[in-house]
Amino acid sequence: MKKIFLGFILFVCSGISLNAQNKIDKINMTYGEEITDDKGKIVKIIGEANNKIYTLVLKGKSDYFLKTFDSKAMKQLSLNPIVLPELNDKDLEFEEIALLNDKLYVIGSVFHRKEKKFTLVAMPISENGILGKDMITLFESIVARSSDRGGFYFKKSPDDQMILVMHTALFEKEDAMKYEIKLFDENMKAAFSTEDKVSYDDNKKDYQFTISDFDVNNKDDVFLVVNEGYRDKKLKEKKEKVELHIFKQANGYKKEVVKIDIVDKEIINCSMMATSKNDVKLTGFYSSVRDNGKANKELKGVYNITVNLAKNTTENVKFNEFDMPTKVKLLGQRRANKGKDVKPLYVIHSIVEKNDGGLIVISEYRMIYVGQKQGIGPFGLQPITYTMNEMIVNSLKPDGSLEWSNVVAKEQSASVTVATFNLFAGGSNGSFSVGVEMAIPLGVMGRGPEYLSALPMYHNGQLNIIFNDNVKNKGITDIEEIKSLGNYNNAVPTLFIFDDKGNITRKDPEEVIKNELVLRPGIYYRKTDNEYIIYASRKSKDKIGRMILQD
Repeated sequence: MKKIFLGFILFVCSGISLNAQNKIDKINMTYGEEITDDKGKIVKIIGEANNKIYTLVLKGKSDYFLKTFDSKAMKQLSLNPIVLPELNDKDLEFEEIALLNDKLYVIGSVFHRKEKKFTLVAMPISENGILGKDMITLFESIVARSSDRGGFYFKKSPDDQMILVMHTALFEKEDAMKYEIKLFDENMKAAFSTEDKVSYDDNKKDYQFTISDFDVNNKDDVFLVVNEGYRDKKLKEKKEKVELHIFKQANGYKKEVVKIDIVDKEIINCSMMATSKNDVKLTGFYSSVRDNGKANKELKGVYNITVNLAKNTTENVKFNEFDMPTKVKLLGQRRANKGKDVKPLYVIHSIVEKNDGGLIVISEYRMIYVGQKQGIGPFGLQPITYTMNEMIVNSLKPDGSLEWSNVVAKEQSASVTVATFNLFAGGSNGSFSVGVEMAIPLGVMGRGPEYLSALPMYHNGQLNIIFNDNVKNKGITDIEEIKSLGNYNNAVPTLFIFDDKGNITRKDPEEVIKNELVLRPGIYYRKTDNEYIIYASRKSKDKIGRMILQD
C-alpha cells in the first residue's frame, strides 16, 4: 500500500513538473520537462507539424542539430546532427532551415570564386537528421566579384506553405544593383522567379539607393520596394523616388510598378506589409530637410504610404511628426522644448495590421558596439555588445494618419565574444544598401542577445508587449525612472497592455519566484495571434513551452 501511495505522489509531482505554469495577468506560460542534454542551445523554433515541435540547435561555432519535441507534453523526442555535404569539393555554409506544409528543408550556400557564382541549394531532411539524396538547386547567381557577392534573404508566406527568397548583389562598374527573387512551394519548385538590374546615378549629391524590403501576401503575390534619394543642388530640393514592384499571381506574375515621388523629406528607412485588405503599406522613419536641400538625418516622425493593389494606385501618403509627449519621453523636456529631433538609432521592430485596416508600427532603440579584435587572423576574438532599449509604438489610422503614440520604457544589453565578425557582409556598400531587417545572427544566439527585445501580441484589437525586465522596475512605466536589465538570468517578465487610446497598463508577476525560468523573446514561433511556442531558460536549465494570451 505504501508503495502504491508513493508511486501516486511521484506521478502527481511528475505532472506538476511537466505543466509548471507562470502567469502574468491574462498570459499563461506552460512548460514541458527540463532539457537535459548539453548539445548546445536552441537558436530557432522552426515550427510545429505531425504532433511535433521542430527546433534548431547550435553548439560551438557551426555545429547544428535538429531537435524535436512532443507537441503535447513538450518533452524532447530526438536530437540529431545536421551534417551538410560538399558541393563541387566545397563545404556548404548553413543558411536556413524551413518547414513547408510538414516538409522540412535545410538550405545552404557556397560561392564559386572562379566562376563568380553564388549557389543556393536545398535538401530535404528527416526528423532523424537524415538528408535526402537529392540536392535541389535554388539559385546560381552570377556576381561581379567575390567582395560584392551579396547575400540571401528569406521570408515565409502567411500560411507557411511557401518560402520567398531574394538574392541581391552590386554591379559597381555597371552602376546597377541586381536583385533576383524566387517563390518556392513545399517541394522546393519555383512558382515564381524574376531577375532585374536596377540602375542608379551616383553622381547626384547625397545619393542613396536602397532595396528596402520584400514580401509575399496570402495570394502568393510578390512585392519589392526600392528607394532612391538625392539632393537637387540647383533647385535646393531633396528628392525621394520610391518604387513598388508588384508581381501578381493572377496576372501571371507580370511586373507592374507603382512610383511615388516625394520632395523635401528624406526617407530614412522603409518596411513593407502586404495586408489582408488587398493593399500594401509602406512605412518607416523620415527626416526633415534644410532650406538648401540637405537632410537633417534625425528622425522627424513616421510616414505611411498606402498602395491599392486592385488599381495599382497610391491612395494615401501621410507624414506624421512625433507628438510632444513622445518627444519628451525620448529626448527629455529641455531638448523637446527646443524642437530637437530624435536620434537615428531606432529600427522597425515589427508591423501589426489592425482590425480596422490601420497599422501599429513598433520601433526599437538598437545599437551594436563592436570592440577591438584580439588575436591574429581567424583565431582572433572580438567582443560585441547588443543594446536594445526603449520602443516607440505608433498606431496609424487606415488612411495612414497618426492615431496615438507611446513609448515602452526598457533598458537592455548583452555582450558576446565571437571568433569573427561579419554581421553586415553583403548588406551595404557606401551609398548602396539592402535595408531588409536582419535578425540577430544564429552564431551569437544562445549566448545572451536572445533575452533582449520584446514580443508583441495583437489580439481582439488590443496590443500587448511582453519583455524581460529588472525586478526593481515593477510597476514603473516612466522612462526616466527605469533601471537597466542587468543580469538577464535574474530577469522577470513584464507585460505592457495598450488601450484604444495608447495608454499603458503594466502587469508584473505577483511574486518573484527564485530561480524562475526567463523567457527568450528572440526565439519563438507564432502559431496564432494569441498562441506562441516559446523557449525559456536560466543558466543551464532549458525548457520549451507555450504562451497563451487569454481573451
